[in-house]
Amino acid sequence: MAECILATRGLTKRYGPRAAVDHVSLTLEKGQIYGLVGRNGAGKTTIIRMVTAQTNPTSGEIALFGASTPAGLNKMRARVGAMVEIPSFYPYLTARENLEYYRLQRGIPGARVVGEALEAVRLAGTGKKKFKQFSLGMKQRLGLALALMNQPELLLLDEPINGLDPEGIVEFRNLLLDLCSRRQTTILISSHILSELSALATCYGFLDGGRLLEQISAEALHEKCRACLELQVGDPASAARVLENTLGLRDYEVLPGGVLRLYGSEEPDRVAKALVEGGVSLRGVESRGANLEDYFLNLIGGVRHA
Repeated sequence: MAECILATRGLTKRYGPRAAVDHVSLTLEKGQIYGLVGRNGAGKTTIIRMVTAQTNPTSGEIALFGASTPAGLNKMRARVGAMVEIPSFYPYLTARENLEYYRLQRGIPGARVVGEALEAVRLAGTGKKKFKQFSLGMKQRLGLALALMNQPELLLLDEPINGLDPEGIVEFRNLLLDLCSRRQTTILISSHILSELSALATCYGFLDGGRLLEQISAEALHEKCRACLELQVGDPASAARVLENTLGLRDYEVLPGGVLRLYGSEEPDRVAKALVEGGVSLRGVESRGANLEDYFLNLIGGVRHA
């Protein structure tokens, strides 16, 4: 069984009568890249701030590496790195000088960690170039280097690819994939750029209005979003026999309410003709399939929860 790195139970943060985070229970296991999906204002940043002790929960529980007491959480936060926003780096200092300043300020032992962090984010070759001369992508990578200086086992990133150009997004994504595979770093990344999360995440949490609507593995989500023909029939058993015996198709599932989902790239007209000729009452045929954005929009809109 995979080790639980982070768990919340009923985590809530209220500002007056408004719940920014409303009874959220989520779980991250070792080695996962967890995509926290939500629109701006959904509560993503607030969750990360509570986990990192930048703000206190109104109620609920946080557990890090199995510890949930205040003393235990304080101890385990040494194993966590976070980038909630680009830190306030000094514009006239180099990347190395900025990290050395923060290393001393935070009491991180060993000057070598600066060079290792710069190597990890591919900024070791910036030499005497000042922070003010960095591109946005380079600034984001330096922020990531700062979060990596304590060699965290859990990395929390809040909208890290926001504002990056396509090249910067690909570069940042590859850095995170490398960290996860090479260091076995567990990562929680929040974003509203859903297409980029789909290239990274192994698990998703869908957040809206402070509530966690669903937590699902990437594999299960892919299965739900597969292209299919949705058939509404009068007799599912008879329809299944036609699919198997007449058309030789077996990649389908039977759902409640006389609905069958047929997966693959079958032609709707061919399937409909075979069903009707087989005596099946066919009430509807619809092509379905969704990407991550479609799935999320359907989820928060209550249109389709499948």
